[in-house]
Amino acid sequence: MSETGNVYVVDDDDAIREGLTLVLATAGHEVRSWPSGDAFLRDAPSLASGCALLDVRMPAIDGVELQRRLTALGLPIAVIILTGHADVPTAVRTLRAGAANFLEKPIETELLLKAVSDALRSLKPPGADPGTARRTEDKVAALSPREREVLGGLVAGKQNKTIAIDLGISHRTVEVYRANIMEKLDATSLSEVLYIAFSSDLLKSDAA
Repeated sequence: MSETGNVYVVDDDDAIREGLTLVLATAGHEVRSWPSGDAFLRDAPSLASGCALLDVRMPAIDGVELQRRLTALGLPIAVIILTGHADVPTAVRTLRAGAANFLEKPIETELLLKAVSDALRSLKPPGADPGTARRTEDKVAALSPREREVLGGLVAGKQNKTIAIDLGISHRTVEVYRANIMEKLDATSLSEVLYIAFSSDLLKSDAA
């Protein structure tokens, strides 16, 4: 069952902000929106626990910096980064900094609602949904050793050609492994692959 709750949309694009608000409100969430990072920061300390959708490219305070400031404040707000200019290093940086997820624009409604539901669920005490963590571990465990090596390269923020050089394989072979990884993890985007990877204790063990 989908988790509903408070969702905070921060995006300087009026059309995107209004569109996200409509979709989320229709799904049963309590939604508020802001046109800038500094406006959201002024209100953030007084907000109830919830999920914040932060556009990565905004004037003055961008989404990545806004995430850093929210973390420093220690607020019970799970962050999802939104971007139309997705790249691996940015995804890795936001996830390592504690983002709940990373979504690329234009955002599919189903992926958006799932990401928000997962983010809200993550605010619950540990052990509230052990089944989700178990399923994540099972997906990563199903990867072959080479696929896990390629996934490790992606988590490290490396591009395909760098991973190919590191592993002594062709660029095309890395692309094939990436496609296999996405299929086995039931992921539809690189950001979803990275989210699953950062949720996995098995991958953390590989890196240790």
